[in-house]
Amino acid sequence: MSLKQQISDDMKAAMRAKESERLATIRLLLAAMKQKEVDERIELDDAAIVGVIDKMIKQRKDSIAAFTQAGRSELADKEAAEIKVIEAYLPQRMSADEVAAEVKAIVAELGAKGPGDMGKVMGVVKTRLAGKAEMGQVSAAVKAALTGA
Repeated sequence: MSLKQQISDDMKAAMRAKESERLATIRLLLAAMKQKEVDERIELDDAAIVGVIDKMIKQRKDSIAAFTQAGRSELADKEAAEIKVIEAYLPQRMSADEVAAEVKAIVAELGAKGPGDMGKVMGVVKTRLAGKAEMGQVSAAVKAALTGA
C-alpha cells in the first residue's frame, strides 16, 4: 500500500472514530500533499510525500519554539500533538552513527576536501538520504566530515 493510500485510509478511520484532532492534522497533511501536486503538476510518490512530511514537521518545530518563547504553551502543545500524528508516516530513520558513516563514504567517493566542497557533497547526500534521515542531522555530519572534526 502506498503512503498516500495509507494516509487516506487513516483519515477515514479517524472520521469513523470521531478523533477530531487527529483528523484535522491528517487533513492538513493531505492538503499540503495536494497543494504540491497542483503546484508542480505531478503525482507524488512516497519519497516526495516524505519530503512534504519533513517540511511540515520542521514548520511545527519552528512554531513550537516561537510559541514557547511567547509563553503560549497551549499552542505549543497543540503543535507537538500534530508532530506526533505526522511522524507516524515517516519511515524508520537512520541513527546518527549510520548517517555519519554514510556521509564519510560519500565524501571519500567524491574526493571532497574542506568546507568549500559542502555544496557538492550535500547535493549527493540529499538524493541518497532523502526520507531516511533528518536533514539538519545530515548537514551537521557533512560539516564534521569536511572539517575533520
